[in-house]
Amino acid sequence: MTESTSRLTLHTLETAPAESRPFVEKAIANNGFLPNLIGVLANAPLALETYLTVSGINGRASLSLMEREVVQITAARIHGCDFCIAGHSAISLKKAGQTPDIVRALQHGQPTGDARLDAVAAFATAVIATRGAVGDQAYQDFIAAGYNEQQALEVVLGISLATLCNFTNSLAGTPVNPQLTPYLPGAV
Repeated sequence: MTESTSRLTLHTLETAPAESRPFVEKAIANNGFLPNLIGVLANAPLALETYLTVSGINGRASLSLMEREVVQITAARIHGCDFCIAGHSAISLKKAGQTPDIVRALQHGQPTGDARLDAVAAFATAVIATRGAVGDQAYQDFIAAGYNEQQALEVVLGISLATLCNFTNSLAGTPVNPQLTPYLPGAV
């Protein structure tokens, strides 16, 4: 999508509402560019604050960075959000040190060959598909992979964060930043 196709205003630092500007500045400082998701969320300062706050909380979860990214990529794939697939694929490759093969598998909902990551992806898929009412087998498979009750709830936390972002991007038709296009499905 091009920027002209965004349904909601895609703010810059200069056009963002005053209440959103400190968050926009922080996003630019953290990323080196303004992710279009932030430009869209700037329309609603409380939504932008919620996204950044929950993202920070999710970052303190006991799940590893890569396990958290598995949740994000899985949710984005299921929700049809290429923007978030690209963004979280970039994090997986650049910050979590993951291999392109594993990221590609996650982008397409295929097994990665890593039993723990596959368990996280399967559990996140089950949580989304059942709106949390996962069957005993899906839960026991997650526990058998070495996870615990806390981490099951952390998967739900990650899905809640993903849902805010994925649904925002779907509502807005958020274009993927040029910095993220190399991480889109089919490009990795």
